[in-house]
Amino acid sequence: MTNPIKDIDGAACILAVGTNTNEAHPVIALDIIKAVKRGAKLIVINPREIRMNRIATMWLRLKPGTDVPLLMGMAKVILDEGLEDRAFIESRCENFDAFKASLAEYGLDSVEKITGVPKDQIVAAARMYARNSPASILYTLGITEHNHGVDNVMALANLSMVTGNIGKSCSGVNPLRGQNNVQGACDMGALPNLFVGYQSITDPKIRQKFEDAWGVKLSDKAGLTETEMINAAHDGKIKAMYIIGENLPLSEANANHTVEALQNLDFLVVQDIFPTETTREADVVLPGASFAEKDGTFTNTERRVQRVRKAIDAAGNARPDWWITCELARRMGGKGFDYENPEKIMDEVNRLAPSYTGITYDCLEKCSLQWPCPEPGHPGTPVLHANAFGRGKGKLAAIKYRPSSELPDAEYPFMLTTGRTLFQYNTSTMSGRITGLRGIYGEDMVDISPEDARKLRVADKDWVKLTTRRGTVNARVKITTASSEGVVYMNFHFAENCSNILTNNALDPVAKTPEYKVCAVKIEKINPTIPEKQGEKVR
Repeated sequence: MTNPIKDIDGAACILAVGTNTNEAHPVIALDIIKAVKRGAKLIVINPREIRMNRIATMWLRLKPGTDVPLLMGMAKVILDEGLEDRAFIESRCENFDAFKASLAEYGLDSVEKITGVPKDQIVAAARMYARNSPASILYTLGITEHNHGVDNVMALANLSMVTGNIGKSCSGVNPLRGQNNVQGACDMGALPNLFVGYQSITDPKIRQKFEDAWGVKLSDKAGLTETEMINAAHDGKIKAMYIIGENLPLSEANANHTVEALQNLDFLVVQDIFPTETTREADVVLPGASFAEKDGTFTNTERRVQRVRKAIDAAGNARPDWWITCELARRMGGKGFDYENPEKIMDEVNRLAPSYTGITYDCLEKCSLQWPCPEPGHPGTPVLHANAFGRGKGKLAAIKYRPSSELPDAEYPFMLTTGRTLFQYNTSTMSGRITGLRGIYGEDMVDISPEDARKLRVADKDWVKLTTRRGTVNARVKITTASSEGVVYMNFHFAENCSNILTNNALDPVAKTPEYKVCAVKIEKINPTIPEKQGEKVR
């Protein structure tokens, strides 16, 4: 997030795009509710009817996968009506002429046809966002899990820059992370092209710094992302894999393909806190410790680094993840893995990552800190880009709309999109074990609009078979206006009817994120006494 969570409550306008905040980020949803009660405008852009709509000033119900034309159409309205922040654009941005020229593609008649959003709503939303400053943009996986996810994010950045809603309090472009330490994992270099602290492996000076610190020669070639690794394993190009804390057969798009990839490995090591669908495929399982059983830090969605302290002893032979990885490295002859505890690891991070230099354990004992924090005693940086962007000037992006990879047709006439519920956590590896939560939400059903239910001649709780080009899943029906006609929805929490058997593993060309949010599906009513075997492949 460019801004801290507390800034949401002070925004004059909140643009919530591709986020079901009440379900996925309930604590942050409370800040949105407080802001609206105080008088803030709330614009929700979402293909589904969600709880946040009840308090929204406006709800734009777009077709899944059409965010770019909608957002660029809003930008065109802002420029056409002279609502832009000209001073900010001239002093802080570049590429304005190319960006402005690209907007010719996004006339309102065209945008309405593509998105399904009436053009008067597009105009009203653009005016509301531009005229009510400071304005904050919030988004989640509904923006990024597309074959054009990076384009979606750049379109949001365009809106923030042309209105001057970045680099100041209560504004910004704010991705809400999907899990509690995703931000921290990225910060620590869990990306194939970056060292810790987002330092490029292709920069010779940066690479030399790490070579000197670690005493090894480092490659200047970017590695593979997780999704690319799965494809490489499936093709036999990767022979062994070490997976920590991921349940890929449930979480990856095109889950059948993922299982085949894991089974194609010569050797698989899985490190986790519970048995999962992934450990079933493993040659070796290493028992990791849970958050309550180890010391360290978590970095949350607002870049805030917080201490985590051991509360209970780990069960059985479970060990902290850092200890297991270091012990493996030592036994394989690796040098430099003799850390005594997580604080010693953070000492190294302080030395090598400028944005973390001041985030020492001594400082964290006093308070949590938001990076960048360039030296001990520095208060941290709640708001990014206050005086300049990391690249100097912000580049306004000329974006050409690319439709989703797979759209409905005669054979697969419906569109499937996916998400999560408040009552289960990701693949339910942890939350699915809790009887109380299972009692509240223990089954992934398929949400179907009343119009589509009539066409299919199905009623609530009828069984249907959903089929895509990748596999089949059986699920019971939930008839609801939350889904629009032609669009069905499933959560992805349970192995019993894993919706990711259906989803499309086509990738964004830059981020390599699969297109979870859009795929074509056909639906058939079935009447099984015992539901058919899940995950059957389509030949």
